[in-house]
Amino acid sequence: MSTDAEIRAVAERRFAEHRDREVYSPLGAMMLDSLDDAYAAMEKLVQLWQGRGPIGGYKIALTSKPIQELCGVDQPCGGHVFRETIHASPASLSLGDFNGLALEFELAVRLGQDMPAASAPFTAESVRDYVAACLPAFELIDDRRADYSTLDAISMVADNVWCGGVVLGPEFTDWRDFDLTSTPVHLTWNGDRVEESITGAAMGNPMESLAWLANLAAARGWPMRAGMIVITGSTLATRQPKPGDHVVYSIEGMGDVEARISA
Repeated sequence: MSTDAEIRAVAERRFAEHRDREVYSPLGAMMLDSLDDAYAAMEKLVQLWQGRGPIGGYKIALTSKPIQELCGVDQPCGGHVFRETIHASPASLSLGDFNGLALEFELAVRLGQDMPAASAPFTAESVRDYVAACLPAFELIDDRRADYSTLDAISMVADNVWCGGVVLGPEFTDWRDFDLTSTPVHLTWNGDRVEESITGAAMGNPMESLAWLANLAAARGWPMRAGMIVITGSTLATRQPKPGDHVVYSIEGMGDVEARISA
């Protein structure tokens, strides 16, 4: 187990890297001993980022087995979303506001009531009662120009798993009659439909993702409050936009989320 001093040193390093817009790098000689230590470093980093304002929700990352194997873990990872980084669709995004922007394509949920830690363990069935709405969403990945061949989960978790924000489409409240394992989704890039998938591509069902994140939050003491957003994992491969790109992600029957990219 890493010491408190080692965990704080990692958080302070990550904070300085963001402040100075440095290129992302693995922790290397500062590598922490465990994923639990990485979450502790993340939590200290979030405290150092108090100027970013309150937490508006959470993300889930590394949902696919291939990416988990690449990063040396056997489970997804969670992170924090700051309220001020949650944008409404259609959004205008400037690459200059990020240190390396990539997009992921997700179903978000808005909580309609608090999820008390005492109610854990949560399941895909039990979390449904807490969901007020589903929304098509982009996650804004701020990968800080990382070399993707050197990824490891501990280093990424200590960096809040690269969450740079979220763009949210319209709220859809009649989601309970949808089969979220197989609802079609598609991506339109500069007017061309370039990729298709289903809402269950991340973890089989977005409610499975929400249950996993809620159990992590309960274990770590992260509040899950009414009104918060949880993004449940990307259904498509991550893409890096360029200036002038116009991107639309659609969940059939629920709506679209849209962004235009500038320099």
